[in-house]
Amino acid sequence: MSTFKAPKGTYDLIPPDSATYLAVREAIAAPLRGSGYGYIETPGFENVELFARGVGESTDIVTKEMYAFETKGGDRLALRPEGTASVLRAALEANLHKAGNLPVKLWYSGSYYRYERPQKGRYRHFSQVGAEAIGAEDPALDAELIILADQAYRSLGLSEFRILLNSLGDKECRPVYRAALQDFLRGLDLDEDTLRRAEINPLRVLDDKREAVQKQLTGAPLLRDYLCDACKTYHEEVRELVTAAGVAFEDDPRLVRGLDYYTRTTFEFVHDGLGSQSAVGGGGRYDGLSEMIGGPALPSVGWALGVDRTVLALEAEGVGLELPATTSVFAVPLGEEARRVLFAKVTELRKNGVAADFAYGGKGLKAAMKAANRSGARYALVLGERDLAEGVVQLKDMESGEQTAVGVNEIVAELEARLG
Repeated sequence: MSTFKAPKGTYDLIPPDSATYLAVREAIAAPLRGSGYGYIETPGFENVELFARGVGESTDIVTKEMYAFETKGGDRLALRPEGTASVLRAALEANLHKAGNLPVKLWYSGSYYRYERPQKGRYRHFSQVGAEAIGAEDPALDAELIILADQAYRSLGLSEFRILLNSLGDKECRPVYRAALQDFLRGLDLDEDTLRRAEINPLRVLDDKREAVQKQLTGAPLLRDYLCDACKTYHEEVRELVTAAGVAFEDDPRLVRGLDYYTRTTFEFVHDGLGSQSAVGGGGRYDGLSEMIGGPALPSVGWALGVDRTVLALEAEGVGLELPATTSVFAVPLGEEARRVLFAKVTELRKNGVAADFAYGGKGLKAAMKAANRSGARYALVLGERDLAEGVVQLKDMESGEQTAVGVNEIVAELEARLG
């Protein structure tokens, strides 16, 4: 047994469970592919400053959770704790915004890293699928992304999730609210770190999950009461478009999300079957992020959905996904000549799109048939010396147990017909 184990707060994806994770990623990505979003992949690490500026120096992600390190060459890098800043950086570096077709619509899938206290649904290494629409300020884009996420979840069979929606205002109206909130927070009995956070970004305090803090926030001013007319109009149009699409949501005036770059529309997908880690995904508009990281003004909106937590949500609802069989046909050769003939047939089946496997290692009939059973294959091909002499293969239906002899040269066509 190996003396090494996966690092604390991480996990390995191992068959057969890993097939569910792959299916979830595919289901989330499918609506995006059909809506003009192109795939992007960024490095697993970036310059520390990218996240310090974009995510926010006062956030827990940057101050406590980011894996930061210095390379031998003296560069300060960080494992990516989220996807948006990296995707926007890549789009700017490649000048995608100058191609003349805005918004730039991108989707991605990958691993992210945060040094958090491990618990069910919260890991130090986790997987997300995300989408970003860069370079356009349009309520229809915000609505589109909310609708696509809802579509992805429902395609998986989830029904017990809720969509929370709010507006965080913009650079015109948020400063007024920020000042009012700071005045309120200064009158509370808060620890020094929280008071310091309130001076840097008071909205972050609203996102504090500690009960002692939440109790004191009763009566705190709400941002919706400070929205300017433009933000009110924008938010109302998002609400109307989402409603017209038949997607239900709940207005949550306290929803702020955990990152500093959000403006106007912000939303979260929660599942009450997951306990304290109820958020399965979320996102919003981040109109000022491009300028924060040195780019031009590019109003944008996006989201990220957690693959790990979506799998937990499926388990909480008792939803089992219909996963394609990893193996449809399992070949069992008895003897060297049979091994050569069947291996060629397995190769031909695979070329024709049939999932096929082979009894490797020279197993005897009993052991090979056990392997065929464990593979989940619908059919087994058994070929012995007598069968070879007669030019046939024994085709066994693993569900019914029925076995028939089929000509060696006809077996591929027979299996294709049976498997549809």
